[in-house]
Amino acid sequence: MGQAHPQRNDPARKTGAGPIASVRHSGRAAAVEVRDSAVPIYGALDLGTNNCRLLLATPSEGSLRIVDAFSRIVRLGEGASQSGLLSEDAMARTISAVRVCANKLKWWRVERHRLIATEACRMARNGAEFIDRVQRATGIELEVIDRETEARMAVGGASALVDPPAQTVLIFDIGGGSTELMWVIRTGTGFEIASWTSVPVGVVTLAERYGGKEVAPESFQAMREHVRPQLSAFAAGLRDIDAAYAVPDHLLGTSGTVTTICGVQLGLKRYDRSKVDGCWLQNRDIGRVTAGLLAMSYRERAASPCIGRERADLVLAGCAILEEIRETWPAERVRVADRGLREGILTQLMHEDGVYGRP
Repeated sequence: MGQAHPQRNDPARKTGAGPIASVRHSGRAAAVEVRDSAVPIYGALDLGTNNCRLLLATPSEGSLRIVDAFSRIVRLGEGASQSGLLSEDAMARTISAVRVCANKLKWWRVERHRLIATEACRMARNGAEFIDRVQRATGIELEVIDRETEARMAVGGASALVDPPAQTVLIFDIGGGSTELMWVIRTGTGFEIASWTSVPVGVVTLAERYGGKEVAPESFQAMREHVRPQLSAFAAGLRDIDAAYAVPDHLLGTSGTVTTICGVQLGLKRYDRSKVDGCWLQNRDIGRVTAGLLAMSYRERAASPCIGRERADLVLAGCAILEEIRETWPAERVRVADRGLREGILTQLMHEDGVYGRP
């Protein structure tokens, strides 16, 4: 496989894209010191179709400083694409994870936060009932956001990794139940979203439809063909806006699919965010990694240190979506962001309080 290019010595790191500082592994004494200081702690919870993720941070010079994080695969949307309902087992798993988040918010004394739920709760007929149940069980009041808000928050979290010379960038977020695509253009003062779309296809829904464990080349092709018309429609709309909107200067992916592919490409013995976030991948190398994953059995994918058993039946569905994105917008480079929605929430809250980027 080809050589991926880590974020070290990257000029974008000097424009606010620098490593997000962290005190997560400094020990309990350091954590208590941060908690008991006068610096406010902000929280962002992202409950998606597949994951429940919490990020806690304080303002830091040029960016933000992570003080704690939590992530658990809960598969809230498991089976919902067929039944239209969140299952009892999925809801129970998710409530258990949200309870951990609630305890962290309480221990850190977080007052400024935004706690959101996305596609699974949007589409399920019992989504509102589940939100009420979470509140009763954990005290967490989840906010179900629409797709446009989700897209804009993802851009807000990942935009620091846009290459400074780039004029046009396609930012994408392959989720569990939907995929967001945002066409970003450089302006005199920064950037703006020229157009966006949310495709109601994600790794969970696609894997449930076509199978995710043992994926034959024919099934993989069927996945791609399922996604293709929806991406093509968005691409045609972009060309109607401006004929130059055919191929962006680069792609920027915020999803678990691209971070997984990056980890495999780098040959990591275990996933390491510091090596993945901000990394550049060449388009051709992504194709090689995808072909390698498609040639593996489910057991082999599960044994991969950057995939694991919890993602082994979903990763090829993500690859199918990514392959169609790459074919529709054949940019030479893809930047990998292990940041997105949660960072976008935190950045927004800190901007509202006038403290973002301040020590």
